[in-house]
Amino acid sequence: MAGGNERCVRALKEVWKRPENSLCADCGKPDPDWASSTLGVFICLSCSGIHRNIPSISKVKSLKMDHWDDAQVQFLAKNGNAVTKATYEAHIPIYYYQPTYNDCQVLREQWIRAKYERKEFTEPGKQLPYSDGVKEGILWKRGRDNGQFLPRKFLLSEREGCLKYFTKQDAKEPKINVKIDVINATFQPEKIGNPNGLQITYLKDNKTRNIFVYHESGKEVVDWFNAIRSVQFHYLKVAFPIASDNEIKNRLTRNFLKEGYMEKTGPKQREAFKKRWFTLDHRRLMYFKDPLDAFAKGEVFVGSRENGYSVQKGLPSGTQGNFSWHYGITIVTPDREYLFTCETETDQLEWIKAFTSVINQAMTPQEYAIEAYFKFKS
Repeated sequence: MAGGNERCVRALKEVWKRPENSLCADCGKPDPDWASSTLGVFICLSCSGIHRNIPSISKVKSLKMDHWDDAQVQFLAKNGNAVTKATYEAHIPIYYYQPTYNDCQVLREQWIRAKYERKEFTEPGKQLPYSDGVKEGILWKRGRDNGQFLPRKFLLSEREGCLKYFTKQDAKEPKINVKIDVINATFQPEKIGNPNGLQITYLKDNKTRNIFVYHESGKEVVDWFNAIRSVQFHYLKVAFPIASDNEIKNRLTRNFLKEGYMEKTGPKQREAFKKRWFTLDHRRLMYFKDPLDAFAKGEVFVGSRENGYSVQKGLPSGTQGNFSWHYGITIVTPDREYLFTCETETDQLEWIKAFTSVINQAMTPQEYAIEAYFKFKS
């Protein structure tokens, strides 16, 4: 607001403190302190950096440090987040993933570009690159054995209800054919080491498998992500005809609750603790030798409190296994106790919070079936 006259500054403050402008228009982060003088939206610092990369569409200024003239303030007052969203977010498909401030850069950037630059959601029934039930193209896939990323042809088909990939462009038979209802997809730029890194997880024989891919184009990899969600949505609409759109939306792709390193010991609790990479995907706690392993070394089912599951801070007294990290966690199940250690107290408390959130939820009929499978397997 530097350099503005008092009347103009007061008017800007009045517009800024309207309830509809209290969250970033693009990612929902509280207390945005930037705005677009050409779009009329209030945004956070991080999203303002993305806007700055599309100067033909958006001119951004700081609400605290920059000068705003009368015409610009009047434009903000006339528009603001509510009015602008009514235009640029009028027809978002129910399955389209709308990122928050906790999501990675590529998701947020493509969401902003889709809204304002490509205007994908301003018209009803607009044909979108991820909405026609078929997507075919090249993704760079990490090799399971050598760790190299090589181009592979992928095919997503709503009619067949599956995702396939081929090791060669002209291959007739796919290397893998995965049913759409067992797929999850989540962006993992840090883990994969690429800003457009996508982890595709699926179940085979009730065991988790991972595929790690990326594309040089952020738009292309986000289109793949939303195409998977689109196909899943239409599949589930048929499979569960009485479910509401929002109920089905909540069953589409999901972020993992928690990931990171912990140490674990074996069932006898006398073995040395070994460092493993853990992923908590709702009730499945999976552990890997390496974060980019295709297969989990093991999985633990985390049930509900009413069914005898609990999480405790620390290890049982007299634990004999050698461990180098000293912040323990004990998962109690009806059959046994699982012992883990964390490197820091912060890690310990975050894992306990994640486990508690799962354990406090009642189990669904499908989850009872998964629990029965785990018990049979063990």
